[in-house]
Amino acid sequence: MTYQVLARKWRPRSFDTLIGQDHVVRALTHALNTQRLHHAWLFTGTRGVGKTTLSRILAKALNCEQGVSATPCGQCRSCTEIDQGRFVDYVELDAASNRGVDEMTQLLEQAVYAPSAARYKVYMIDEVHMLTGHAFNAMLKTLEEPPAHVKFILATTDPQKIPVTVLSRCLQFNLKQMTVPAIEQHLQDILQQENIPAEIPALRLLAQAASGSMRDALSLTDQAIAYSAGSVSTDDVQGMLGTIDQTHLLHILHALIDANGAQLIAIADDMALRGLSFRGALADLAVLLSRIAIQQRVPGALPPDEPNIQGIEELAQLLSADHVQLFYSVVVHSRDELALAPDEYAGFIMACMRLLALIPAGSLPAVATPAPATPVVASAPAATVTEAPVIGAAPTPPAVPVAAQPTSTTAAAPEPDLPPASPPKVIQDTPPWETAAPSSTATTRVGIQPPMVERGVQTIAAGAAQQATPWDTPSQPSSVAEPVVAEASASVIQPPSVDKPVVSSPSVDEPPPYEEPPIDDSAYDSMSQSDHDADFLTGDIENGDNTPLMDDAVQQAVAALDLPTPTIPKPERLSPTQWAELAPTLPLSGWASELAQQAEWVECAGNDITLRVAIRSADDSLAKSRINTVLNEYFGQVLRLHIEYGSTGDDTAYAIAQAERAQRQAQAESDAQQNPFILALIQQFDAQVVPDSIQAK
Repeated sequence: MTYQVLARKWRPRSFDTLIGQDHVVRALTHALNTQRLHHAWLFTGTRGVGKTTLSRILAKALNCEQGVSATPCGQCRSCTEIDQGRFVDYVELDAASNRGVDEMTQLLEQAVYAPSAARYKVYMIDEVHMLTGHAFNAMLKTLEEPPAHVKFILATTDPQKIPVTVLSRCLQFNLKQMTVPAIEQHLQDILQQENIPAEIPALRLLAQAASGSMRDALSLTDQAIAYSAGSVSTDDVQGMLGTIDQTHLLHILHALIDANGAQLIAIADDMALRGLSFRGALADLAVLLSRIAIQQRVPGALPPDEPNIQGIEELAQLLSADHVQLFYSVVVHSRDELALAPDEYAGFIMACMRLLALIPAGSLPAVATPAPATPVVASAPAATVTEAPVIGAAPTPPAVPVAAQPTSTTAAAPEPDLPPASPPKVIQDTPPWETAAPSSTATTRVGIQPPMVERGVQTIAAGAAQQATPWDTPSQPSSVAEPVVAEASASVIQPPSVDKPVVSSPSVDEPPPYEEPPIDDSAYDSMSQSDHDADFLTGDIENGDNTPLMDDAVQQAVAALDLPTPTIPKPERLSPTQWAELAPTLPLSGWASELAQQAEWVECAGNDITLRVAIRSADDSLAKSRINTVLNEYFGQVLRLHIEYGSTGDDTAYAIAQAERAQRQAQAESDAQQNPFILALIQQFDAQVVPDSIQAK
């Protein structure tokens, strides 16, 4: 006799033997017992959860010769022929291969006839979501009001693709996926009746690999029996499925705790030699970490027959809860990144290296690090001297505490040729970390410069001034904080009056005292903007006493930058042509840029700028606000933008661009008509140039 696979041999024949669908069985049983029979049922669920099996059981319950009930006899002619798939009044239609409107029309034409040998004519349409839209429309009327002797059973794995007009005409039952314990128990019962020895861990692996499908579980069991030569052992099932042994996972976690990278690589190499799936290994490692987290948070929640329960309890004690969560996150994300890795082995190794970087700190070997040098401090406690940085001088290391003498302060590393430092001018109880901020010298802005050029010139001028005055002298106004001495007591100590010696460098001449000269604006008012810009960048502008604002060092620095001379007219002097050239260069985008380029310059009266636009848009208010902000930044003054609507001329940026584009198009068409190659094609092959096919670059 031909061998029959387990999935067909042990297909449930009644509601009592159906596994894992108690909610559906309860509803159908009550409906059959009370004779409240609907004309259409829809069973949804993933593959192998019992949709076709449930349809056959329901067809037997409707057509059993003993009567309509939830317990068909299974012995009569109707029941046996339905189980064997040859009952004339039970039609199973595969919508994947019969999905057109013609097949559906033929089925509905036969539905009007009475059943041949049964109580009801039952049509079971499998994968009904594969029907076309016209096929669904063809069956709507019959599905809503079928003949009294017709029952429809629809099954699908994707109910989202079924029209709502069909869903509203059916009773819908969502079949659940099988749980691992239910599949494991069912496999154990079947193998006991088949007299096939099996190990419980092997059955658990098969149940997990089935992913909720009983048919997949039975098919894998058939494969395991053939692979193991008549038995189901754990080692054979692991080799067949390519799953990793749980002991490998425990060894991985122990190697992480021991910070043993060599052992991790050895485990990965062993897995590669055995042909194990690294993706599956990461998935199993994530499951193991979840078991460890459960054991840590809810002790005793894991069942006693959990695989490797002792190893899980041990790891729950060795690992902290935070590291378990980090490990789990890394493993899950690394599994998703395996597709991006050069190969699965490299991806798994990188995942282990990431985990190795997160191991508990206590398991790492102590690394001796050199201690920072401790400054030598005098035995007597004294005040702390904090020296402010000298502008223009080279950066100095942070100040360290030194011993304060009764009459003078000792420098950290005095030069041998320099005189001793004088007593500090200010002694107060300010903490050493609160030093006085350098006082900034007020700078007078001459003219209206673009912001970036002005800031660059000021920065260069400040740097040159710092380099020109590296020494702080009594006669020069100090722009930095004086040394501050913080003492333990909170009282202010007034030192005796002592003349402060001058500390100067023998190689640098002392500059003359600096005084802020008055500025005469009359000369600037008579200058044009372009002349002023050139004079400012070259340092030719003079103060009231005919002294240039920039010294030689600043002029040399500006000359080295090779900055272009900007020419920015004042807004009241702007012409429509200049606005058309300026509008495309403004930092605008979207509708604001389009509005600026399509606008025509009208006038600038005082601080009010007026532009004219031909077409009104709903987004003009936002674009107007953006343009106003950009113009304020560009001209360096507060302006108010007004937009009026009316006809515009040909001096807008958009009109100019269109004219240039039309000119280029005309030139391109003229060049194409004179092209020798095109002329040769026209003469030899009677070719024609398609109008509007020539596009200028």
